[in-house]
Amino acid sequence: MPAGYDVVVVGAGIVGLAHAWMARRRGLSVLVIERTPAAQGASVRNFGMIWPIGQPAGKLHETAIRSRELWLELQQAGAVQLSTCGSIHLAHRDDEQAVLEEFCDQGSHNVSLLTAQQVLQQCPLANPAGLRCGMLSQTEMRVDPRQASRSIAEWLAEALQVDFEFGTMVCSVTDGTVQTTNGRRWQAQTVIVCGGSDLQTLFPEYLQQAGLKLCKLQMLAVPPQRNLSPESAHIASGLTLRHYQSFESCPGHQQLRARIASETPELDRYGIHVMASVMPDQRVILGDSHVYDHEITPFDSAQIDDLILRELRKIIRLEDWQVSERWHGIYAKHPQQPVVVTEVAPGIRLCTGTGGAGMTMSFGLADRLWNQWQGVAS
Repeated sequence: MPAGYDVVVVGAGIVGLAHAWMARRRGLSVLVIERTPAAQGASVRNFGMIWPIGQPAGKLHETAIRSRELWLELQQAGAVQLSTCGSIHLAHRDDEQAVLEEFCDQGSHNVSLLTAQQVLQQCPLANPAGLRCGMLSQTEMRVDPRQASRSIAEWLAEALQVDFEFGTMVCSVTDGTVQTTNGRRWQAQTVIVCGGSDLQTLFPEYLQQAGLKLCKLQMLAVPPQRNLSPESAHIASGLTLRHYQSFESCPGHQQLRARIASETPELDRYGIHVMASVMPDQRVILGDSHVYDHEITPFDSAQIDDLILRELRKIIRLEDWQVSERWHGIYAKHPQQPVVVTEVAPGIRLCTGTGGAGMTMSFGLADRLWNQWQGVAS
């Protein structure tokens, strides 16, 4: 007879780890199966930003704040290292300033407007040339994305007795039986498939019906910058205001989008908005771009990297602009929904499509979903 668990989670990225943790918090026995020796997908190929500011007011922002609380629990438990660094959105154009002022006036997020001088006092990264103002938010945090998934998995295994099978590929899930390509089987009352950008291996027909899209982003890193603190706030540009849904409620948002589309259509062509995040070793992660579905190729575009760097030079200052690393990530997202959750058979659920908000939303989403599944009001 195959070994049995209350819950088997397929995928040890941040979404899978969130479900494993939330199930274990509820007293359930849990096995996590991951095809690679460690998580290698979007969970390790991002800025390390926990980014509630990007979620619109209401349930999504509340979920992001709940996720933030759970990240802090992980830090207190010694599972992960966090920086409560906050974020600063920079405005170098009048319409960017207008949107920041409108967003602050709405009072939906805990933010405050900074003068250009206040920005420069708090943020040595900011480029003073043409700087109008900034918007400070205290809710954003930073993890090292290359370490976080691994260290959380280790903590789940050691502290909470979650079992892991790495380097093991699941090929089928039927009637509570999880089958792997090496011939092993496990039984589970509940199976949660968190396959990230893999929309082909398990239940592809359901994932196709869900309307998921794949998104490829390009990112870069520069060497450690001696003048920057690892506690430096995340930096976002005026271009970022057109990327996150939270800013769409601002009256000036459409005017901002129209100006960018008119002046720099190449940025819309590749979905470029620019951000910077200082890692614990003072490396700076830079990015990023967004191309979708049939436009995705295995080959990274030098033109996209050049455009990202061009726009970053307008908003930040670095001692050393020499690019030390280049990479890309691919994630699944839904055009309207923050996550795709589908029950394909009794006890078998798909949970994917958190888009670029996996680090921000996964723990809060998993907590909310487990409450729903167990009939607990949330």
